[in-house]
Amino acid sequence: MADTEVSYVVSDFIGFLNASPTAFHAVDEAKKRLQKVGYEQVIEREDWKLEAGKRYFFTRNHSTIVAFAIGKKYVAGNGFHVVGAHTDSPCLKLKPVSKVKKADYLEVGVQTYGGGLWHTWFDRDLTVAGRVMIREEKDGSVSYSHRLVRIEEPIMRVPTLAIHLDRGVNDGFKVNTQSHLLPVLATSVKVELNKEFAENGHHAILTQMIANKLGCQPDQICDFELQACDTQPSIVAGAAKEFIFSGRLDNLCMSFCSLKALIDATSSESDLENESGVRMVALFDHEEVGSNSAQGAGSPAMLDALSRITNSFTSNSKMLTKAIQRSFLVSADMAHALHPNYMDKHEESHLPKLHGGLVIKHNANQRYATNAVTSLIFREIAMKHNLPIQDFVVRNDMPCGSTIGPILASGVGIRTIDVGAPQLSMHSIREMCAVDDVKHSYEHFKAFFQEFSQLDAKITVDT
Repeated sequence: MADTEVSYVVSDFIGFLNASPTAFHAVDEAKKRLQKVGYEQVIEREDWKLEAGKRYFFTRNHSTIVAFAIGKKYVAGNGFHVVGAHTDSPCLKLKPVSKVKKADYLEVGVQTYGGGLWHTWFDRDLTVAGRVMIREEKDGSVSYSHRLVRIEEPIMRVPTLAIHLDRGVNDGFKVNTQSHLLPVLATSVKVELNKEFAENGHHAILTQMIANKLGCQPDQICDFELQACDTQPSIVAGAAKEFIFSGRLDNLCMSFCSLKALIDATSSESDLENESGVRMVALFDHEEVGSNSAQGAGSPAMLDALSRITNSFTSNSKMLTKAIQRSFLVSADMAHALHPNYMDKHEESHLPKLHGGLVIKHNANQRYATNAVTSLIFREIAMKHNLPIQDFVVRNDMPCGSTIGPILASGVGIRTIDVGAPQLSMHSIREMCAVDDVKHSYEHFKAFFQEFSQLDAKITVDT
């Protein structure tokens, strides 16, 4: 890939990140990109009329999105070639009653979502973003709409305690997430001058700001799901401009790379001319909290999609089982790069590095779903396209994280590999990865979509 192409892919990624402060916004951005190139939206609560050679997508809860392109040579029973990732990241979510007042400070009550590095949220310029349910009345009829909102400017902050009041802080900064992690929104001295703000379960000034942003009245807001967000934009950085500094790299990096790979591998009619399978990207919500929700990877969302697509081309219920055995899932979730200041935290023979390409994740206890067959497929693609590849195994004396890979492998019965681009500062409010690895990931996923059908035909296992 030429430098100009690398620059385009990376700048496109930066745009995706800056448009996606929440899972809702990430899905909305993915939806716009799919519609721009001709993908047709289908609705889960309606009947589907699908055709070979066509491209579709659906959303669930507007925080999960599944896009798929059906090969022109597809027949029921053929396989699905899937890259799966997730749209959510650790963050602070507003409580149902977020209004907190202490010592004349107006603070915002928040819940911790996922396993965040919460100390990194202190002294950051924060705002709020998410979705709002609005009541609208027209001609005596009431309807309720789902709207996305994002306040651009910094409106709150979690201040640290001065060292003069906590002399032992540098011996270990311990965060009480209930009492220490409340963002300061305003002081009552200033806000009480604005008497027109109505009271509710949230600070009236915050509700008014959201209403102003949406162009509605505060009493039209029925409910919302908002989270605190860092206002610092994602950037290409480093002395050699080789890094990306951003929040939510885990896992918007893999979400972007898989989505762009699918779009570019299905952009023209000829791309699907000889395809006998279905190329798919599935971006799930709630991975950071276990995936057990109606829109998480632990839900029937993936199986529902495979079933409905298969059944659109046949009435034979046995075809789905055959299709699943011909399918393959790439579970794409960011990986831990070797940290130069904590090298002893890595297994000495498995040291993934920035710029080193996608990392294949292995775990004998099935915390990752990779095996010899699934890893072979990804290695062969890397070899053919001269792409770098790395391996990761956690140390035996440390617990191993997990991904959507084992959840979907066991729930659906699909062959799976766990991979991810290497990064530093995972689950910090501000993470770090390499420009080159965005390029490598995109190229690897694109090659997977283009070549899996032919490669899979050459592999013999259960015969």
